[in-house]
Amino acid sequence: MKIRFVPQEERFFELFDAAASNVVKGAELLGELMKNPDRAAELRHQIEEVEHEGDIITHEIADRLNRTFVTPFDHEDIHALAGRLDDILDNIEATADRMFLYEAGTPSREMVELVGVLQETAVTVQKAVSGLQDMKNARRILDYCIEIHRLENVGDEDSRKALANLFKTSDAIYALKWKELYDHVENAIDKCEDVASIVEGIVVKHT
Repeated sequence: MKIRFVPQEERFFELFDAAASNVVKGAELLGELMKNPDRAAELRHQIEEVEHEGDIITHEIADRLNRTFVTPFDHEDIHALAGRLDDILDNIEATADRMFLYEAGTPSREMVELVGVLQETAVTVQKAVSGLQDMKNARRILDYCIEIHRLENVGDEDSRKALANLFKTSDAIYALKWKELYDHVENAIDKCEDVASIVEGIVVKHT
């Protein structure tokens, strides 16, 4: 029987692919929650499970990093990339958690649209991260990063407009609840942009 040893570098790429895919899954579930707030308890639980899986992947990357001398990119870049991917999921999980605990109710059209931007950004993050395995496609990877930056700008603008509308309401408690939710979604998009910046740095160093 042949025994196949997975090269250390290949294993890192597999873990990053898994982490990025998990981010997309979390964003998709959050989008489903925005459209089905009556399923808040169920979808919150599913998102918690995705976030927990993300933690496991992050810990495995850190453990492997501590035990591996030869890595596909600099140690600090691997550590930073894993951390920012985990941060995206943390903010997604926090959004679902607060939505359930605060009994926030039906999200506004602006919130649904902002989560849609997060979903699109997460998919682009996955493409950029997956592309790192083949630096021959450096231009394509950088194009994904440019798109992530563009989407982050869209998210910023959408968030500003949403908050402006939110604070026109006379219900201060409602406004404070939803402001925290908006902040977590915007933070998740910001962390996507952080991933893009790390990926850009890796590409520049290795091409």
